[in-house]
Amino acid sequence: MGKREETMTEKTPVTVDEVRDAQDNFKNGATEHESKNYKEAIAAFKKSAMIHPFDEKHLSELEAKLKEASYKLQQESIAFMGCAAVHLNEMIHGLDEDQKQEVPVDESLMNAFKEW
Repeated sequence: MGKREETMTEKTPVTVDEVRDAQDNFKNGATEHESKNYKEAIAAFKKSAMIHPFDEKHLSELEAKLKEASYKLQQESIAFMGCAAVHLNEMIHGLDEDQKQEVPVDESLMNAFKEW
């Protein structure tokens, strides 16, 4: 087993509260993005992705790649939205069936995740 796999299995399990917080931040980010408030959207998506991170370096690596390529703010927001969406989806899959019942996952998010 590689070093990364060992740290992933040793991590504490995802909690219902963490999933709720990540989902709330994601929804806030989506609302800000739709309102063209991209800086606020990016901040919310980052906050969502930083809750119970599966890879501590992922977010900083994404930021570095986006800065190197000098994307428009809207494009950066979309990139962080994708990052936060994948992260939230992984968090939801980390819950057991009883815990999933405790988290009312937004139906529109679940539909979006089915397409990923």
